[in-house]
Amino acid sequence: MKKVLILGANGQIAKIVSHDLLSEDIDQRLFLRRSSRLTTKNPKKQEIIEGDALNQADLEVAMKGVDIVYANLAGEIIEEAKLVVSAMKKTGVKRLIWISTLGIYDEVPGNYGKWNHQQLDGGYLETYAEAAKIIEASELDYTIIRPAWLDNKDEIDYELTQRNEAFKGTEVSRKSIAHLVSQIILNPDQHIGESLGVNKPNTDGDKPAWVK
Repeated sequence: MKKVLILGANGQIAKIVSHDLLSEDIDQRLFLRRSSRLTTKNPKKQEIIEGDALNQADLEVAMKGVDIVYANLAGEIIEEAKLVVSAMKKTGVKRLIWISTLGIYDEVPGNYGKWNHQQLDGGYLETYAEAAKIIEASELDYTIIRPAWLDNKDEIDYELTQRNEAFKGTEVSRKSIAHLVSQIILNPDQHIGESLGVNKPNTDGDKPAWVK
């Protein structure tokens, strides 16, 4: 049975992924700073481990015996990227799914791209772009996921663009991103070495429809 380590397991998307994987032949190790925030739904398939993604020793302990690392992290993302890569190399884990954001390659066209820069420039976009460079240079079997602006719609509806393609659409549901992550966990040979833009089809515009 494969085992996945979910870093940042209390995140909204991570929780959906964890729930979705309960019906699959996958063991889960749920990693977060304050373990009291989570409870297992199925102790036979889920293990909670407390740790800090800014502490390489914590990461190495969490990575022992896992097949896939799914990183749903925020905060000091550049340092987290360095430490995740280092810990994976130390423990011999090769497969990484890394959540990033749209715009890190300046791939978002038109007025939407300008609006996205206005919202995310000044520390966020730059740090996520630098973290992605670290992942891409790592020689790990990585997949980077770049979601459009997220909403909580109860739907799975998305399309993909590659690193060298213009980003499409303006929004996507967290449930859609979770579905993509779960599919990669279940089929880890897919999308290796790819950076995937993810959006809901037919949502082109100057900004997400729900933004005034």
